[in-house]
Amino acid sequence: MALSARESVRRRIYRWWNERLTEVPLISIVDDDDLFRSAIEKLVKSLGLAARTFASAESYLQSSWVEKTDCLIADIQMPNMNGLDLQEQLSRLGSDIPIIFITAYPDDAVRTRAMNAGAVCFLQKPIDLQGRRLADCLQDALSRTRRPSAGA
Repeated sequence: MALSARESVRRRIYRWWNERLTEVPLISIVDDDDLFRSAIEKLVKSLGLAARTFASAESYLQSSWVEKTDCLIADIQMPNMNGLDLQEQLSRLGSDIPIIFITAYPDDAVRTRAMNAGAVCFLQKPIDLQGRRLADCLQDALSRTRRPSAGA
């Protein structure tokens, strides 16, 4: 029995909508330390999330992944453009990607600046990356992520 045109369109819309509901969130990771970047990527993927990695803030900003990122994990201390500069640049571009900062050199002034500018979490390497701390931050960040609606 042939489907009516209306039923065919309804099924296509349903299939399209269902695909959007099952998209895996993308976590972009920006860190100049190859080993640490790889470890975070494996951890993120073990949580069932998609991950893309970048060795610098500049390479991330020049990529096509900025618009697709649901959460950004960024190191604070990086050559050229540091994590706070990246946060500022994203803000200037009108991006409101939730950001989780990580650093081996915690500093209260830097933490305050990052959090006041909208960071979700500020974690210390490697201590805060053990246990559920990063997973909890990712859950918090992804609850803040808003996907554009189909009509937007």
